[in-house]
Amino acid sequence: MRVVASILGVALVLIYAIGSGYWIDNTGWYRSLNRPSWQPPDYIFGIIWPYNFLMLGISSIFVARNLSKNLIAIFLLFLAVSVISALLWSYFFYQPHNFSAASISLASAAIATLPLVVITFQASRLIGALLIPYQAWLIIAMFLSISYGKNN
Repeated sequence: MRVVASILGVALVLIYAIGSGYWIDNTGWYRSLNRPSWQPPDYIFGIIWPYNFLMLGISSIFVARNLSKNLIAIFLLFLAVSVISALLWSYFFYQPHNFSAASISLASAAIATLPLVVITFQASRLIGALLIPYQAWLIIAMFLSISYGKNN
């Protein structure tokens, strides 16, 4: 059960990492948008996303190895909801350019991530603490998405 849960958690993270770029619009549409003045520089995105994916995978393994079957199941359920919500953000933002639906998707991902952080803390305080930047990034990204909607 623990090995299967670890594999499933890492597989969800891989789906997230690969799928997050699937709907990106390479036509230059994104570069044409009026950006919020407080948006972090581009290189931050290149640092934070690999970190987030890595920590999600590590937290999945720690939870699967150290917690009860019930907590593992709850973790995987919320991880799946968070991943689906984040992928929906990518779709709504880049394809129909629906900033409202994109922002709601990120809010859903952020809410679904709260139990992930809490459960991860039960498996390892260190890994739980290292997962907090993902939670914070989802909230920042949600406000960025809202700001893009207001600016464009």
